Amino acid sequence: MPNPRTVGFKQHERNVFFHILTACNLSCSHCYINPEQHGSQTLPIETIEEWLRLFHDEQKKSNLIFLGGEPTMHPDLARAIKSAQQIGYQSVTVDTNGYLFHDLLGKISPDDAVISFSLDGPNAEINDPIRGEGVFTTCTENIKKAVADNFDVSVIYTVSRMNIDHLHLMPSLLNDLGVKRFFIQVIGIRGKSAGKKKDRLQLTQEEWLSVIPPVAKEAARLGIHVIFPKVFLEKDETFTCAGLAAENFFIFPNGRVYKCPLCEDFPVHSLSIKNNRIINNSGLTEERFFTLQISEGCVMNKLMQPGNITYDKSGHPVHRISCCLLKQEIPAAK
Repeated sequence: MPNPRTVGFKQHERNVFFHILTACNLSCSHCYINPEQHGSQTLPIETIEEWLRLFHDEQKKSNLIFLGGEPTMHPDLARAIKSAQQIGYQSVTVDTNGYLFHDLLGKISPDDAVISFSLDGPNAEINDPIRGEGVFTTCTENIKKAVADNFDVSVIYTVSRMNIDHLHLMPSLLNDLGVKRFFIQVIGIRGKSAGKKKDRLQLTQEEWLSVIPPVAKEAARLGIHVIFPKVFLEKDETFTCAGLAAENFFIFPNGRVYKCPLCEDFPVHSLSIKNNRIINNSGLTEERFFTLQISEGCVMNKLMQPGNITYDKSGHPVHRISCCLLKQEIPAAK
């Protein structure tokens, strides 16, 4: 089985992460949505379509991810997906907690969108204390339905101290469910997680490297394509910030647009949408930090979630943190 391959940033691609609402039927303990910063409104379909046109670039491969809250709670999500296809987005993904409201699968076809389900445990005993009672059963049943209907299905597992010891059970579960793509995500200390001062949710370098790559290799051995964050840079690797080397836009219903997800708890967004126009914000925005070079690697990680950085006796970081958007992958075994 090959070692993980780092996926470099693609300069000719644009990724649009579109939060069309912030409402959700669940109250996950690590939810990053912050209504004070992101708004509490549900965008009307006309606004969604206007903003989709704003951020599509016909000169680049434009990828779209619909997010919430829970995006399937929006009654017009199916129309928004089809509109995105007509506008020219090359790929459309829906990130869902698994409840699939408004009969989404019955209103779109497998060619319209990838359905990405969030599971944070291999069984109800681990998943449901994090995501909510009954979620594991509902989510896995809808995964089975989506797979049976020939949708391209992926699963996201957000790793923290709450569930890392159970990650190794996920490959066999996904194999049984028929899932062919697995995204392992590191927890971000923002939203609700940022308020858990007494809990150390972040992982050390040793914990991450001892668990994640072996689990990824096992999933790949079973025929599942695995993607996960780089997190910790090797000594000879150069730090690169996606804010400078790639095009990623994180759009929220109140019109804020960020380029770095670590900044989303603060009013430092690079862009705003006003009167159906994209406005470059002035003052102290996230972009002012992207060019800073520090020994810890990602300056945003140092500022926003420094708990995963350790230092030696002389005060130098033992390892550097990569950009949170830098990924590694192991393709499915053939």
